Amino acid sequence: MGSSTGARPDRRTVVTGIGVVAPNGIGADVFWKATQEGISVLDRISRDGCEQLPLRVGGEVRNFEAGSVIEDRFVVQTDRFTHFAMAAVELALADARLGRADYEDQPYAVGVVTASGSGGGEFGQRELQQLWGRGSRFVGPYQSIAWFYAATTGQVSIRGGFKGPCGVVCSDEAGGLDALAQSAAAVARGTDVVVVGSTEAPLAPYSAVCQLGYPELSRGDDPTRAYRPFTSDACGFAPAEGGAMLVTEEESTALRRGVRPRAYVAGHAATFTGPSRWEESREGLARAIRGALKAADAAPEEVDVVFADALGTPAADRAEALAIVDALGAHGRRVPVTAPKTGIGRAYCGGPVLDVAAAVLAMEHGLVPPTPNVFDVCHDIDVVTGRARRTPLRTALVLSRGLMGSNAALVLRGAAPD
Repeated sequence: MGSSTGARPDRRTVVTGIGVVAPNGIGADVFWKATQEGISVLDRISRDGCEQLPLRVGGEVRNFEAGSVIEDRFVVQTDRFTHFAMAAVELALADARLGRADYEDQPYAVGVVTASGSGGGEFGQRELQQLWGRGSRFVGPYQSIAWFYAATTGQVSIRGGFKGPCGVVCSDEAGGLDALAQSAAAVARGTDVVVVGSTEAPLAPYSAVCQLGYPELSRGDDPTRAYRPFTSDACGFAPAEGGAMLVTEEESTALRRGVRPRAYVAGHAATFTGPSRWEESREGLARAIRGALKAADAAPEEVDVVFADALGTPAADRAEALAIVDALGAHGRRVPVTAPKTGIGRAYCGGPVLDVAAAVLAMEHGLVPPTPNVFDVCHDIDVVTGRARRTPLRTALVLSRGLMGSNAALVLRGAAPD
């Protein structure tokens, strides 16, 4: 293992480990089982302090005890969104069979990149309540860092002893895909391993109130109808907490360790079209798709499945459906399109990373998971509904857009069985 500067095109980035903490399960296997079966876990938000808010439905990570998987000294220093990440990193490292013995003599060969949209709202709210209710003496020193969007990168690198290139991506929801692009760029420049991904915890009262300004946020109170993109009664998105962390590494490094690549990070591109300008996101997203395909040296007809952004408003859904056809041509009307997030909610930056995890698992199993709660599609694209669709999958396209105007597309290639 080692590091250097200057990109080398012969260094290919592969995914070797997947760690998931999601509303529908903790661990990649549990997550995939629920995802492929199209199980919806959206429900009324149960967090204390949210009962009277107009935000009713979301995806909560239930039965998660940070203290059971993270040392107490890290638990007290960090917010729930970082707890999720630390737990997901443990799962990803175990999946990649990457232990301290693999890098302890070369810690600068392992980097960390995360994306965050909401930061540590729950921790911040608790400390501010202490400040105004009891006084400054009752505010802990970690208030200065735990809420910060960069806290997860810092704490994951400290806990793991990772001293390679570290960074945080701030480009709203699309940052989840942009973080993967940053990891691939670091590998191309010489970093052997990058722990990458995003987790979010936006369901504390303070965080929930901050989201009420989004016109795209669903106010529905029926969990089966609150988040139904690409349908005639689309009324916005349901938020979610959780996300995924991945281990990406240079292909030969993984092979030397005796670890089989699970997928290749083949191409990425991003654009910006402005907040809530969904009609214009059509052109921006199409341009990102074309750019990602060019970077991956892939033709449009090679795309076997599209994991859609699926915002859930009529204008945004129409723009995405048209962008897929604009970029992929006639193939865009035939290629299977799926949005598993409709069963768990939209986890902001964590959402597209969960889609990446699902795309890798879908290619491994030759199965396109369905889009829960969606049946009456009203757009000219082939949205997979009802049951999973079995078909060979070699190339997956993952899409993401942010409420502030970012657009991103990521191309993944499946790894050979041997």
